[in-house]
Amino acid sequence: MRRRSLLAGAAALVAAPVLRLSAAPEASLLDTARRLAATPYAAPSGILPPPFAGLDYDAYRGIRPLPGQAALLPLGGDFAVDLLPPGLFFPDPVRVEIAGPGGFREVPFAPALFDFDPRYFGDIPAEAPGAGFSGLRLRHPLNAAGELNEFLVVQGASYFRAIGRAMVYGLSARAVALGTGGAGPEEFPRFTRLRLHAPEGGVVRMEAVIDSPALAGHLDMVVRPGAETAMDVAVTLLPRREIAEIGVAPLTSMYLKGPLRAAVSDDFRPRVHDSDLLYMENGAGERLWRPIANPARVETSAFADEAPALFGLWQTARDFADFEDTEALYHARPNALVRPSGDWGRGAVMLVEIPTGDEFMDNVVAFWRPEAPLGAGSEHRFDYSLTWTLAEPPSGAAPRILQSRSGREHDRPGTRRYVIDVDGAAGTLAADVTAGDGAEATGLALFDLPGGRGARVTFLLTPGDRDAVEVRLSLARTGAPPSVWLHRWTRTRDGGV
Repeated sequence: MRRRSLLAGAAALVAAPVLRLSAAPEASLLDTARRLAATPYAAPSGILPPPFAGLDYDAYRGIRPLPGQAALLPLGGDFAVDLLPPGLFFPDPVRVEIAGPGGFREVPFAPALFDFDPRYFGDIPAEAPGAGFSGLRLRHPLNAAGELNEFLVVQGASYFRAIGRAMVYGLSARAVALGTGGAGPEEFPRFTRLRLHAPEGGVVRMEAVIDSPALAGHLDMVVRPGAETAMDVAVTLLPRREIAEIGVAPLTSMYLKGPLRAAVSDDFRPRVHDSDLLYMENGAGERLWRPIANPARVETSAFADEAPALFGLWQTARDFADFEDTEALYHARPNALVRPSGDWGRGAVMLVEIPTGDEFMDNVVAFWRPEAPLGAGSEHRFDYSLTWTLAEPPSGAAPRILQSRSGREHDRPGTRRYVIDVDGAAGTLAADVTAGDGAEATGLALFDLPGGRGARVTFLLTPGDRDAVEVRLSLARTGAPPSVWLHRWTRTRDGGV
């Protein structure tokens, strides 16, 4: 769940290098995954040889792929790839295969493919037995013609993240999540092999083999970088044992503070987060808006559904003044939208929120969990699109939530006021609010904001002796699908509201 800010790199433009490759691998990675699932799990050693062992953050940053050796390797069609070194958080080797004139070839690993900063390294050995690449970075002209800007990073377990034009890296995706938000320990399946196909028409395809004690699997991803970076993803999961706590199409993000509860962190910035909203469209046609929180304890929420239409994590604030951060540029971080293909059946969109005191840990996870466990020896394929975008949630004509705020009602101890701004005029909206048993939601009011900036809904929540309360605000507009604002209030660390 650690932040992966060290994955990002600067754009570059270098003459096309010569790529040297080894012998051809077998043809089907899906068949490889099936064979792998039929055998006992073999864990990697997790031990790295010199010069990659025992590195701190600065030393790892001091290892740079050399152009023509491990950086800016041409894939064709204005695409290039950088191969990433092992070390620090990334000890496990990943086999990388690239399409060439004679078919797919594995890129052999060697320390000579990298430049080592002399401030942290002395003599570099010619070989590093047991070490391998930790992942890759894909490049394509995004922001200007002639530049090779990175748009996708694949590194660490089965994590990957992407950006489109004028974006900076923020939240991540994974091939699969296991045990996230459950009672037992979380398991992190890892990519063991990555295969890059030759690009065609501005599109590049990547396959991966997935492995962990609980399952093996295969990921097949077609990526179209651009103003938005869009992916068509197929994940095939092959459990070695029965798995109930599975996470399909997981998204991982960070939320420290925002106006829904700003007192969580004493910070000069008004907001600190990669994402602040889980947005869903369920099989019943409702638009569900669930603001993210930094709770006092781990909170797991399940939004039961059948045949979900979409879900995703959103960064709804888009002005620099919303964050006032000249380094992190949170206002330019992407949203990630998952649209299932076909009928995913019954299950739930899950949201896991983990307490954090800083912005350096990913503490938010959202994913789909099927209702039925995945049986040992079975095979399950999930197809979906994944779009990295700056666009607003695709709510259509339904009422759109503009922002959510709250604060203590100072003349009423034990009560908290909520303020939710919505697009459109107050006269076109109907609102209704309910709270969980034992709590009171009162004082509901709806009125227009000045300057035609939409409408404001406000109400008071009095939780009583409850430690957690589920709040549901329904918003209806004639001729439009309903929107539902959802919130889980939890008692603060000091016991207050």
